[in-house]
Amino acid sequence: MRTPLSRRAVLAAASAAAASAMLPRRSFAATKAKIKIGLLLPYSGTYASLGNNITDAMKLAASEKKNRLGGREIEWVAVDDESDPAKAPANVNKLVVGEKVDILTGPVHSGVAMAMMQIVRQEKTLTIVTNAGAQPITGSLCSPNVFRTSFSNWQTSYPCAGVMLKDGRKKAVGMFWNYSFGQESMSAFREGFTKGGGTIVKEIPVPFPTTEFQANLSEIASLKPDAVFVFFAGAGAAKFIKDYAAAGLMEKIPLYGSGFLTEGVLGAAGPAANGIKTTLHYADALDTPANKKFREAFKKATSREADVYAVAGYDTIHLLAQALDKVKGDTSAEKDLIAALEAARTESPRGPFRFGKTHNPIQNVYVRLVKGGREEVLGLAQKEADDPAFGCAMAT
Repeated sequence: MRTPLSRRAVLAAASAAAASAMLPRRSFAATKAKIKIGLLLPYSGTYASLGNNITDAMKLAASEKKNRLGGREIEWVAVDDESDPAKAPANVNKLVVGEKVDILTGPVHSGVAMAMMQIVRQEKTLTIVTNAGAQPITGSLCSPNVFRTSFSNWQTSYPCAGVMLKDGRKKAVGMFWNYSFGQESMSAFREGFTKGGGTIVKEIPVPFPTTEFQANLSEIASLKPDAVFVFFAGAGAAKFIKDYAAAGLMEKIPLYGSGFLTEGVLGAAGPAANGIKTTLHYADALDTPANKKFREAFKKATSREADVYAVAGYDTIHLLAQALDKVKGDTSAEKDLIAALEAARTESPRGPFRFGKTHNPIQNVYVRLVKGGREEVLGLAQKEADDPAFGCAMAT
């Protein structure tokens, strides 16, 4: 038999229940559930090293926050996207629908990012793009729930035009791998170069991932431009640099490019890379306390050197930490969390960082010169570069 409750006990119970119901929802989120962060990155294939550096830098930043964001312990959920756009919908759904991650991060490959956007815009999952530079992410496909901590293809190439013009070189040939990254990089350089009074003598698209450049180099030699702007990356960039030098062009026609031309390939390119100028939002040699601290910590944690990819991962967690602290870990407070991220600021290893109206980074872009097998920072190519975000309604 149940013992009858006194009127006082009933009132006390009712009062306690009412008080519990009035507690902010976010206090429960902060004290109970772990915060799930999805990692959609390549862990195999050509771009595996990029995926690993982004991941390890995120975890380094998390360790500096005692592996908690907004008072909630972090649970990592990683999926190898294999840099395969065809597999992207299934991989994104695995994280967003299957695992129900609170926050999605990645990817490296722009094709994967474009497929990812179709899903995260619909599901309204808070998403931080940690590498892919495709313009539409913060342009025509922009969305309030999508941010980028890396760069846009415009940011890494448009400032290079000003550098070349300042060096007195007004006739240029452009050469690029003929896929979205290369096309957008060439378009941005062309925009800046022609706007500044320069003339593009010829643009030479090269089928991706072709690395046979001899016929193109012979054509460049016959055109005799003041300088050459190129977009190549990785092993293909190293091959191009060596071929360009071997053809005797380096002394005659200075070579410029988006920073990815020399990023991570100086060892493979060797002395052939000396003299190349590039523009990028980061340089290993940036002489700031934040960069020195980051590079030392990353090397200690991984036994590897940090790079531009690691920087984006590191900053992702520090920016999320600021925003999640403001909402006390409540990832369901979508509007407040987005507003908090929009207001976030950090003194990144790359320099001052904040988000623009379309959630692309506003960041410095540096002029780098390869000298003695190392990147030297010559100064700013563009201060607080802000992507024009063509086609984004949020930009208006």
